[in-house]
Amino acid sequence: MSKSIYIYSFHSIEAQLNSNPEYILNVLIQSGRSDSRMSNIISILRNQKIKFSKVNKDKLDRLSKGELHQGIVAEVILPPLPGHEALLDFVAKISSIPLILILDSIQDPRNLGACLRSANAAGVDCVVINKDGSAPINAVVHKTSAGAINKLKIFQVINLVRTIKSLQAQELWVTGLDGNVTTSIYEINLSGPTIIAMGSEDKGLRQLVMKTCDQLARIPMIGNVESLNVSVATGIALFEAGRQRQSS
Repeated sequence: MSKSIYIYSFHSIEAQLNSNPEYILNVLIQSGRSDSRMSNIISILRNQKIKFSKVNKDKLDRLSKGELHQGIVAEVILPPLPGHEALLDFVAKISSIPLILILDSIQDPRNLGACLRSANAAGVDCVVINKDGSAPINAVVHKTSAGAINKLKIFQVINLVRTIKSLQAQELWVTGLDGNVTTSIYEINLSGPTIIAMGSEDKGLRQLVMKTCDQLARIPMIGNVESLNVSVATGIALFEAGRQRQSS
């Protein structure tokens, strides 16, 4: 069953208008806003016959839960994410060499949104997240993804280990990121059908997921920090895969 959420800020709503305007139920605009960017949004809403109304700033503050909304909030339908079987069918039909990102229990919505932004920038075919233990797709994820969430194919599965094994049966090679191993990500081949698996902010990949990976690799670091933010590490890993593919 579909549910609705409130997204906010120009970038999030412009991205929704450009990709899936049919999911927008209503747009609330701060009274008194008459700048050119808002006028342009209003013109688009009128042309697409999307309902909008003007409200006071306090209401927008409540709907955005105190986040910076820039004077605009939209209620949008959030369709259910496709699951395991849909993922396998999608991957089987990929015509190019697949590059897939698996996110295991990313709990901070800002990190999830940033990972999705990196995935979109790196040109992944799809992203897989686990249903239990991951941050929900919400307004913060929408905003942090900078519109990427509207362009990505995202699947949500119940049993990540089962899904990984099924993808391995389709001849994809799974590389998990783990800071405790010695193999550098720059030393392994990511130019073939590849899955990059990233773990949670505090614990990394869960043990069963880690054991299911074909290989583990780390991002070598020179400085004195012990680890990178998961979204930063995701970007490094995905762009290394992209670099190898371009040079192969």
